[in-house]
Amino acid sequence: MSDGAIDLKSEARAKAYSMPIEEINPADPELFRTDTLWPYFERLRKEAPVHWAESGEEQVGGYWSVTKFNDIMAVDTDHESFSSEPTIVLPDPEEDFTLPMFIAMDPPKHDVQRKTVSPIVAGPNLARLEPIIRERAGKILDDLPIGEEFDWVDKVSIELTTMTLATLFDFPWEDRRKLTRWSDVATAGPESGLFSSTDPEVAEQERRMELFECVDYFTRLWNERVNAEPKPDLISMLAHGESTRNMDRMEYLGNLILLIVGGNDTTRNTISGSVLALNQNPDQYAKLKADHSLIPSMVSETIRWQTPLAYMRRTATRDVEMGGKTIKAGDKVAMWYVSGNRDEEVIERPNDYWIERPRVRQHLSFGFGIHRCVGNRLAELQLKIIWEEILARFPNLQVTGEPRRVYSSFVKGYEYLPVVIPTRN
Repeated sequence: MSDGAIDLKSEARAKAYSMPIEEINPADPELFRTDTLWPYFERLRKEAPVHWAESGEEQVGGYWSVTKFNDIMAVDTDHESFSSEPTIVLPDPEEDFTLPMFIAMDPPKHDVQRKTVSPIVAGPNLARLEPIIRERAGKILDDLPIGEEFDWVDKVSIELTTMTLATLFDFPWEDRRKLTRWSDVATAGPESGLFSSTDPEVAEQERRMELFECVDYFTRLWNERVNAEPKPDLISMLAHGESTRNMDRMEYLGNLILLIVGGNDTTRNTISGSVLALNQNPDQYAKLKADHSLIPSMVSETIRWQTPLAYMRRTATRDVEMGGKTIKAGDKVAMWYVSGNRDEEVIERPNDYWIERPRVRQHLSFGFGIHRCVGNRLAELQLKIIWEEILARFPNLQVTGEPRRVYSSFVKGYEYLPVVIPTRN
């Protein structure tokens, strides 16, 4: 960590503990871009674990932050009191651009739509995918330059996860990086740098245009597959599924975004996060290199440490008492997984990256209840494979500078991570 990064974190701690607590807005994307979120969540867990925040954004308004592990579990497993509709992010959808998706639905519609796609990430299909992912991971790693700096995010994390996603969709191979772009655009705000302007109206229009390109592209694939025999890919499953075959254009787009972001963004950011975490904790990297049987445990610890989706929103359907506060019917509630995963009362040594952690799978990153991440085993599989292949090839991966983080309080990720593979002696 550079001196500048250390100074930034010291300033953030001082500010987090000196400002009036009612002024803390943990959904400020700048806290995530600068990696200075931690003292704010630490203070909220200690002093106001159920905390009302005013975001200052018209589309967000006020919302409750739930920051402790057990409270988050209570919200996540009570879908009758805390609805996923109309959306899982804090900004409300625009009336003329609402994207229904099964993660933002309640039973029974949620259950039948989720069941339509879940076979693709079940055990038998993962067994079929494993050798394919391994071969691709090996080829990606073998093509990396030795002794010169490159961007790990682009060369490895994005490439492997985009290849896997293209396979799940049976998507045209030469266009697979479109999936990466659509994934980024789907969750990006005007300040993300992804659009030609930071003006919110201009950026939103560009975002919509790109997402309409996405649904138009996928509609062509749908039309091909709906008139063919069912196949074990996501588009065919949706086209032939009883609960999904009559979706309108916006619901199709909503579910596409869910599957693209869920199948791509989260895993790629955890792969990048694993390289960063091991470099920041060289003692843990040394243990991993000495004992490759620690890879599965390292994978779970990285998923906790990284927490690739920082929060999920729910909307209260009735008045609920929690943490000495009354959450009113209609109020927004943010379950801060990123905070619950650092809860000192539940997680031992929560701020340490500890690959031999007891109960290492005890984390919130996949959520709980009916919305628990449908592709969690596939995410773990890709991380396991890439590290098995890394350790078989390279004695070391060296992070050579500070990462550039995503400007988002929802997707906790990396735009850039400079890495060098040292030349062998």
